[in-house]
Amino acid sequence: MTLRDDIRACRLCADRFAGTATAHVPRPVVWFRPNARILIVGQAPGARVHESGRPFTDPSGDRLRDWMDVDEETFYNRDRVAIVPMAFCFPGYNAKGSDLPPPPICARTWRDRVMADLGQVPLILMIGGYAQKWHLGTKAGVTETVERWRDHAPDMIPLPHPSWRNTAWIKKNPWFQADLLPVLRARIKEVLK
Repeated sequence: MTLRDDIRACRLCADRFAGTATAHVPRPVVWFRPNARILIVGQAPGARVHESGRPFTDPSGDRLRDWMDVDEETFYNRDRVAIVPMAFCFPGYNAKGSDLPPPPICARTWRDRVMADLGQVPLILMIGGYAQKWHLGTKAGVTETVERWRDHAPDMIPLPHPSWRNTAWIKKNPWFQADLLPVLRARIKEVLK
């Protein structure tokens, strides 16, 4: 059995998920192979990804691919792009319908093994606070961390979540599209050569 098989078989959070408003079963979404050129680290799969079994099969994925300037074929090529969230399963919703955070046990159980299996990845994209805190050790919020993206480039680039809910954030921070995205796209072209 491979590490990926072990993760797919994981049921550590079965009781936790059964107790959520969605009362769902674990379905780890595993999308990586060793020696990928880009690692995308997000928070956790959403409900649509839980159903599809494929990461970023939602409007957030469309926006992220646009930010990266890559097509779906490139994005979903596991030899080129690894997608490893902080939790492999959809955490569910609370009683008010809000996303639950990724269970920390997932990262504690799998993260070091996955990173060792991936090997040296030329570019890591950290989407959102959970990924940024883990990979950068920052205690700052997402806006401050993304504003300081030059401190980590060219090998690591923090990004806000590409959710359409963040459209106001993008408009409020025009430097993101003007300064960061051109560098991100150029670096992606460079590492995918």
